[in-house]
Amino acid sequence: MKKVYVLLADGFETIEALTPVDILHRCRIDVCTVAIGNSKTVKSSHKVTVNADLLLDEADVTDGDAIILPGGFPGYVNLADSVEVGNLVKYYYENGRIVAAICGGPTVLKRYEIATGKKITCHSSVQAEMESDYEYVGGNVCKDGNLITGKGAGLSLEFAIAIAKRLVDESTMKKLFNGLQIQPL
Repeated sequence: MKKVYVLLADGFETIEALTPVDILHRCRIDVCTVAIGNSKTVKSSHKVTVNADLLLDEADVTDGDAIILPGGFPGYVNLADSVEVGNLVKYYYENGRIVAAICGGPTVLKRYEIATGKKITCHSSVQAEMESDYEYVGGNVCKDGNLITGKGAGLSLEFAIAIAKRLVDESTMKKLFNGLQIQPL
């Protein structure tokens, strides 16, 4: 069974974290939410409280097929401020596993010099910061090798489906979503 970890820091964007959780569960993928703080209770930027499955400090989460970095302010800043998160994301990327980041989440990549030079998209609020080290291509979702990036909250479903398509076969996607096609806006 495929396994995906979603990293949660206080201030995460609710839809950017939970839409992938929902879609990937529907694909029969083992999805675990991981709190990076000292409590499994994590509060989103919109004050939605989520009880994570694991604490990063108490679990080995290097066995996944993918890792997801949601945006949301100050969630993505809190993720980037964690050296442990940086090391984990670098491990995933360097070992050919999927690294998926949306909105401000790609700033974690920049902070730890991960996937430098790759094509990305991100939220306009961090675009200028990212352009110096990445090829900003814009768009809703961008895929470059094992890196998947998304623009922002309104595109969370398209982002989640892009991740799912990398982890399950096309017939599974069709069966589960009855041929749902996400078109660019």
